[in-house]
Amino acid sequence: MDLPLIWFIAIAVLWTGYFVLEGFDFGVGTLLPVLGKDDTDRRVMINAIGPVWDGNEVWLITAVGAMFAAFPAWYASLLSGFYLPMLLILLALIVRGVAFEYRGKGDTDRWRANWDRAIFWGSAVPALLWGVIFANIVSGVEMTAGHTVTSGLLDLLTPYALLGGLTTLSLFTLHGAVFLSLKTGGTVRARARSTVLATALVAVPATVAFLVWTQLAYGNPWTLPLVVVAVAALTGGVALAGLGREGWSFTATALTIVAATVVLFGSLFPEVLPATIPAHSLTVANAASADYTLTVMSWVAVAFLPLVCAYQGWSYWVFRRRITRSHIVGASSGGQSTPPSGAARETV
Repeated sequence: MDLPLIWFIAIAVLWTGYFVLEGFDFGVGTLLPVLGKDDTDRRVMINAIGPVWDGNEVWLITAVGAMFAAFPAWYASLLSGFYLPMLLILLALIVRGVAFEYRGKGDTDRWRANWDRAIFWGSAVPALLWGVIFANIVSGVEMTAGHTVTSGLLDLLTPYALLGGLTTLSLFTLHGAVFLSLKTGGTVRARARSTVLATALVAVPATVAFLVWTQLAYGNPWTLPLVVVAVAALTGGVALAGLGREGWSFTATALTIVAATVVLFGSLFPEVLPATIPAHSLTVANAASADYTLTVMSWVAVAFLPLVCAYQGWSYWVFRRRITRSHIVGASSGGQSTPPSGAARETV
């Protein structure tokens, strides 16, 4: 068995899961000031992702941990070469997590407004920078023979990378709007459905342009059908949202992210971090750990990954009901209200 290849595929799967699940979290956070006309609406939006957002981030932790263990040279070059954008993402995720927990600890409008801004920036910044980073990973960076990345920050802000950032930001925002139309009711749902169409005006052309550019410049022949699938799923998802088929629309936008991520990793293979001088590139073969390490990792993954997936699937099932203003404590004139069985409890 080619264990390095298996672990490259496993890492691609982990990143795909992260972008699909955390993508709609980022979208909800980015839309908070747009759809949340008052505090109750904003609480509805945050409660829609309240039971799952921290579990979704486990996919990121697992993906980065797998890169560290399976491809330590890739991990070292990536995190050192992209130090500033990675640091900004880390700080944004920390601030975002704190904001979710602390927003409801104060009773003033100013307190909640400041934490709402933290949620917005903590969602928008990673959504933008992940696209910039992965576009640079695919296109390649300046790197020495010792695999030290020498590209500066301005070198990373190429037109292709900036288009990648716009693509992930707009696509995740669209994905979040579809999720809100599926997960909420009342005024928030109505605004989310309208926002899907507005966001699509940016997300669709940006995604199409980025995927076509990726395919023409870096793609393999077998990634071309996936580009077609991603574009078809995205346009179909927007159309389904307009028809009120939120479940199918969410499935379609999720499929778009899956296909787009596979296109990126497929365009990257067999390299894991291309260099402007091809001889200096990191590949699946020269960046991998020893077979013993990969074998132990494989047995651990086989044992525990199904349990983690089963638990996360169970949590989504339990909190599957729509959230409305009436589920927010104190939102109605009658004062207290109790969420129905299967609905998310108040988190903020």
